[in-house]
This record gives sequence, structure tokens and C-alpha cells, in this order.
Amino acid sequence: MLKPVFIFVAILWMTAIATATRADWMNLTGAETAPNIAEITVLDDGVLVKLEVYIGDLATFEALVPDEWLKKAITDRPPQSERLHQFSSETLQILTSEGTKLQAELTLVEPRLRKDRTSAFAGMINPMTRQRVPGPPEDKRVLYAELVYPFSGKPDSLTISPPQNDSGIPAVTIGFIAYHKSVPIIDFRYLSQSATVALDWDDPWYSKFDNPNLKRHHKSALMSFLYVEPREVRHEVLIRVRDLEEWTDLDLSGNTIDSADQNRIKEHARTFFASRNPLNIDDTPALPASTRAEFLNISLTGLQVIEEDIPLDLSTAIMGIILSYPVRHLPQNISVQWDLFSDRVKRIPATAIDPAGPLPSFIEIRDPILEWRNFLRTYEEPQVTPVVVDDGRSISVPLLSVLLLALALSAFMLSIRPVFLSRVVWAAVCAACFVAAVLLFRVGVVNVAIPFAGPPDNTTSVQILSGVLTNVSHAHLETDPAELRRALEVVVAAEALADVEDELDRALAIRVVGGGIARVNAIEDMTLKEITALDGRRGFRSLAEWTVKASAGHWGHVHQRTIRFRALVELVDDSDAWKLAGITVVDAKQLN
Repeated sequence: MLKPVFIFVAILWMTAIATATRADWMNLTGAETAPNIAEITVLDDGVLVKLEVYIGDLATFEALVPDEWLKKAITDRPPQSERLHQFSSETLQILTSEGTKLQAELTLVEPRLRKDRTSAFAGMINPMTRQRVPGPPEDKRVLYAELVYPFSGKPDSLTISPPQNDSGIPAVTIGFIAYHKSVPIIDFRYLSQSATVALDWDDPWYSKFDNPNLKRHHKSALMSFLYVEPREVRHEVLIRVRDLEEWTDLDLSGNTIDSADQNRIKEHARTFFASRNPLNIDDTPALPASTRAEFLNISLTGLQVIEEDIPLDLSTAIMGIILSYPVRHLPQNISVQWDLFSDRVKRIPATAIDPAGPLPSFIEIRDPILEWRNFLRTYEEPQVTPVVVDDGRSISVPLLSVLLLALALSAFMLSIRPVFLSRVVWAAVCAACFVAAVLLFRVGVVNVAIPFAGPPDNTTSVQILSGVLTNVSHAHLETDPAELRRALEVVVAAEALADVEDELDRALAIRVVGGGIARVNAIEDMTLKEITALDGRRGFRSLAEWTVKASAGHWGHVHQRTIRFRALVELVDDSDAWKLAGITVVDAKQLN
């Protein structure tokens, strides 16, 4: 083993490197922030291992440190071939199913900065251990090495063993991720003991470790999601292209899918799923009003639509299908008759998601129906309603009571000097009109604008704009363009509807993966500046800022958005209801 002084020399040599890094991963275990990282890929002819060795653990991996990194030569240090033989036998071991230890070949070694992988839990308290989850080491310098462990044939399994001390305890902490060809077998986990992976050479998707804790987040080849939302029911499917090919002829050749084939497959998938897995809403067969299909990249950060024009690996290519069924109100029951099974796919994870949350289940050959029933008791349909706010710029006049009081006064005067009728009759009329004026004080009330009144105060203006924007968000739940316009007419001035509608769609509609629009959950922290009255019309303009918290679900994943908007707005009092007469969004900044 190298003496500490020589390890220190190697560390000093590595100090010269500096590169820019950025987060590219999020995991729920925290293993991706381990001091040492191993990315392991099983190929047709061997195992490729990419190591990031923390400088504080160089002594454990000293066999990989080049001689030229040392300040002065060590005469008794074994040559690299011998060090790698010992490394393969005692440090990072990989054994075949026949018990053969694979011999490592070092193909690259150099100083680097560790890749910046974000962790969801770093710094938080682990609820099981009550210990703080560590983040990555503050010192980002690592020894980066690439090793190949060649093998002949195709072993049924491989066993990977980390460095251990004499007591069988891991010598260092290693976070690792494993692939079979381009298929991820697991997400980041800790390599704390020997781990055996069974290899499926016909379909690497089904390669897996024998340890149930070593698995990937998205492990099912086919999944079904039923979304029940205001104005829309959606049936969404995640499926591998390789599995889709078993049910319909995609006319594919080779192991990659080029851009031309991708467009053709998406169109084919849309048509195929539109006529399969029939869906009933309130016991009535329903047909999708629209369908979408996208190629997806799946990681623990969620689902991302692949927008680049790049070839895709057939083994890992995954599609997301969205079938949309507009509804006016939340149904009472929905059912999906699943009719796609195969020798490999006999049990399909399914989830029904309504305003109360997800309801996971399974679809099986013997029970192929995914069903949802409406058990919501306190749910209220979001409605678009007129925004009526008293801005203090008018007074309410009980016109009917005023007229009755005038009649009472006239009758009183006539009771003093009777004309046509007796004094008693006029007195009775006076009393009746006075009583009626009191009883009908809240009937026939009209608002009379106060001349020369200024714009509403800040508090009232915030209340008005908040009410209008809340109704705008309810309107955008409509999936039909005609229904959307009718809903917007309630809170948008008629003469400005076309311009405002375009700006709302361009700047305020928060789009998420899959082409959908996120649902606004809250409008917060609104501030208005420079509130001024409109010329020749009752209303005001202002520079407004507010924060929107929105979410949308697709393929079982919730997309959260928090956006801070800044916009110039104009609002008018139209028939005693406030409406949006103009809006120009000048800034929209995502906060999370």
C-alpha cells in the first residue's frame, strides 16, 4: 500500500484541475452523493466500470494511481499489471456465474472534479435512523478511472463485490448504478455488500439483482393510469416500443429507431390505442376526443419528453400515450377493459387518480378491468363566476324605498289638507308607504357612481385581480376551445377578448410534459404598483406581480410548478362585475 505522503502528493497533483459541473440526477436514496461512485455497464463482451474515487479514499484504490503522479519513485512498487490483478481479486471484484473472477484492464485514469449529482435528501433527517443524510464531500476532486472486465460468452449472472476489510465490512462507501447495455437495472444504490445480477440477454429490460432493494424506480414494462379530473378523463399508458411491436406490426429493423421511424411509430401508436382497451363513462362507451404519443426519458427526476432528433435504442425506447375524454362534470363511474397481454406481460400496474389522490391496483388476465367510482363527498366543481367587489367608488341607493318615502310624504301632506279622499284614508296611505319603504329597504337597490372618485385602493385592487385570475384558471380547465371562450367571457371584457385570450394562452397557460396545462392550486403574494384610473371608463390599470403554484399529472408523475409573474393589467367594471380588459406579461420566472 502507498504511504500517506505519496497519496498526498497525488492529491496535490490533482489540485490543478477545474471544470464546470451541473446537476443531472436526483435520487431518493442519497447514494448518488456517496464519496465514491461506480457506474457499471454490462456489455456483450465485458463489464465497463467508471469510477470516481474520493481523494480521501485513494489508499483503498492505490492500485489505480499512476506512478508518474508520485513525487518520487517507489522501488518496491509492483508494476501496473500486478496491481490490477490484485485489484481485481481483492478490491473491486466481479465474478461470473461459474465462479470465475474477471481480470480488470485500466483504459483511462485522470484527475477530475466529481460529477455534481443532486440529492433530494441531502441535509435532511432520515426518519428511520434519525441521522442527517450526508451530502457530497466538500472537496470535489476525484480520481477518475475507466476499467474493463472482459469475459467470453454470455454469463447467466455476475456478482459484484466492493472493497472490504479483514472483518468483511466495506472499506469505503460506494454509490453505484448498473446498466445492462443501455437499460438501467437500478437507480443509484449503495454497494455495501456483494450483489448478484441475473442477466437476460434476450431482453435486458428484465435483467435484475437478486437483492430486492436493488431495483429501478420504473421497473414495469407496461403501466396504465386513469386520471379523473374536472372537465376531463384521461387514460394514459406507458409502454416499451419493443412490447408494442408484439401486438402490432411496426416494421422495425435493427436495434435503433431513427427520427423518421419515431414519427411513424407515434402515429401508429395513437391510432392503435384509440381503438383498444375500451373505456366506459357512467356505463356509456366513450371514444377519445384527442390522442397524443411521445417518446420519453425516465429517471427519478420524472418523465421528460425526448424532443431532440436523436436515434433511440430499441431496448429502452419508451412511449407515453394520452387518450383524452372531455366531460362536463365528474362522472359517477369509469371502467377500462384492458385487452393487451403477452407471455411476459400478464400483470399490469394500474393507478386511478382523482381529486382525492391515487388509488393503485393491478390489471390481470383473470381480472382485466380497471374501475373507478365516485366516492367524493366534499368535492366541489370549479366554476367560473362573475367577480363582484365593492371598490368604494359608488353608493348603494334603495330606489324603491326612496320612492315609497316620497309617496308617504305626499300622503302626509294631503292628510293635513285632504283632497279627493278623507284625512283618515291619506293617513293610512302615508303609514302604509312608510312601512313598505322600511320593509323593502334592500329591494330595488341601485349603485350610483361617485363623481370624480379615484381608482380602488391597493387592498381592493388586489382582491379584484385575484378574483379575476382565479376564474381565469378555472376557465382553462376547459379542454374544448368553444367552452374555454364561453368561460372567459365571464371575466374578460368582450371587446378585448381576442387579444386577452391570446396573451393568456401565450404567457399564463403553464404547460407541462405531455402537452397538458397545469392546474393552478394557489395564487399568492400578489402586489400591485402604480394603480391609476382609466380614462373615460370605470376601472384601473396597474403593474402587478403574483406567484402561481400549479401542478399536473401525467403517467403517474406529478409535475409541480411555482412561477412568479409580472404583468401590466387593465380591469374594468362591466355591468357591476370586474373583467380583464388588457394584460401584457413582461416577466415569468420559474422559482422551483
